[in-house]
Amino acid sequence: MSVQQDEYESVTSPTAVSAFLDTMIEGGGVSLCLASGQVRPEPIVLMEQHAGKALVMDLSSVDHLLSRLQQGERFFLRGQSQGKVVRTPLLSLTETRRAGGRFLCCSDYPTTLDVLQRRESFRAELRLGMAVPASISGESGKGILGELRDLSQDGCQIELPPTASGVLADAHMPLLLAFTFPDGTYFEVQGMPRHQKTDPERHLLRVGFRFTSCTSEQERQIWYFVCEIEREAARYNKEEQDDRQPSPLFEQPGKRATGSEHVGRRDIRRYATPMARRLVKIAAYLDAQLLLLQQGSDIDSRQLSRNADRLLLLHEEDREALLFATRCLSPEPLLVRHGIGVAVHLLDLVGANMPRDVRKAIVASGLVHDLGKALVPQILFKAPHFEAAHRQAMSEHVSLLIDRLQHCHWLSATVAQAVIGGINERLDGSGYPEGLTGEDINELAKASAVVDVVEAMRRDRVDRPAKTAQQIYRHLFSHPHQFDARWIKRYVEHFKSLPVGSLAYFSSNQMAWIVRLDEHGAPAEVTLAHQAEPLVRETLGATLSGDILEKLGKPTREVAVST
Repeated sequence: MSVQQDEYESVTSPTAVSAFLDTMIEGGGVSLCLASGQVRPEPIVLMEQHAGKALVMDLSSVDHLLSRLQQGERFFLRGQSQGKVVRTPLLSLTETRRAGGRFLCCSDYPTTLDVLQRRESFRAELRLGMAVPASISGESGKGILGELRDLSQDGCQIELPPTASGVLADAHMPLLLAFTFPDGTYFEVQGMPRHQKTDPERHLLRVGFRFTSCTSEQERQIWYFVCEIEREAARYNKEEQDDRQPSPLFEQPGKRATGSEHVGRRDIRRYATPMARRLVKIAAYLDAQLLLLQQGSDIDSRQLSRNADRLLLLHEEDREALLFATRCLSPEPLLVRHGIGVAVHLLDLVGANMPRDVRKAIVASGLVHDLGKALVPQILFKAPHFEAAHRQAMSEHVSLLIDRLQHCHWLSATVAQAVIGGINERLDGSGYPEGLTGEDINELAKASAVVDVVEAMRRDRVDRPAKTAQQIYRHLFSHPHQFDARWIKRYVEHFKSLPVGSLAYFSSNQMAWIVRLDEHGAPAEVTLAHQAEPLVRETLGATLSGDILEKLGKPTREVAVST
């Protein structure tokens, strides 16, 4: 049921309200506006919704307003959702708590939303993983390949290589646009370019087209495509997807999904936390990239850029939830888990105050740094004894991967060389591929080496089981000839003696996973565990927060679990 109010439509359906809020949670871009209007809108993070009960927000960025909000001053939230401007009615805070230096707050739940009705056609945006190849061709008939980015009843936006600029400049007549959807559906329509924007970082053009001379049948087909793109995008965005069926338009022939909760072959219901379920898309990309490398392809520059951006946004949203989520990826291949773990922890250790393009390069390099191991003889990983010949062959994975990065022009060569090329170097020259020593090793490479070893030793390997954080720290400090003691100390001080993602026994004899730490490094939030086994949804126990020491006692020892 909807009631028209000036330019806004008041949406009262609980299902519609929930859907709009879901999109705002996934996409970000939410502002808090005081009812008094005395303060300009402030960006905040909308984290969760509990339908009919509460909204959960991170208000750390507006801590200067907390006292006013806690005293009852009312506010509303405004953001973008489903291509429209959405605002809540006036809300009030109902709860505030501090966790790990962040302010997590609850408000009452909005029973209605005001949605601004715009005149232009609604644009359905394609999300990560929704690849629709597109091509444009002029009078010559030669097509230029690109990718569809959004679609509306009136037009579309296509990403194209810079070589398309010549065809666009000569476009005095409508161009032929062609799309091929994953299920094999092929569609042609004529369109005129009306605007274009250069993305210098990724060396691409984003070109907007206006459809021309559409028949009624073409209009019907376009509307079907718009609805199915939005349907599939909602399935990708939603954390709990029980009621979301995949669009048949995006199912590949012969690979029909048996349920709605699969990304590739992944059943995301198994992943323990909402943040881990959002990491599944990045894991799926890395897994697919491994296969493509083995088939002779280079690193996909565009997909790597998108997934690095995604990881940066997740880190900015909730760093501790992301750190914990890296321990919840046991269903993924080892190289995938390790790459995500290194990328997240290296970013968290060194990324503060760095420019965004540098942080993005660090994340991208961390994600792919070990993928070159898919290019060396796999028998190396099964050898009972690692000899000099094995070591030489293994070291080649670094140069093999760097060669496959040649199209990633946006990726800083300096950062990539430091992380990918230097992560396996050691101070005493015993590392690879160059056998560098001491001051010849880049500072970022020294930090990367520490992160890499910690992440590797937290997981089972053929020749040894997973280690606890304390065991890993002792190993690093006992090898000062190989690892920079300054970076070891910084790592321990930053992530603490019992890091987020550790499984520990408490003096109450209860086991629990460390989810968040307070400013002193003590557990501030934990999830109970019954057995020492990898974190999946089935093994997730109750979550406790607040005074953990009073509820469970002191942590007595960590339990090593391969994550």
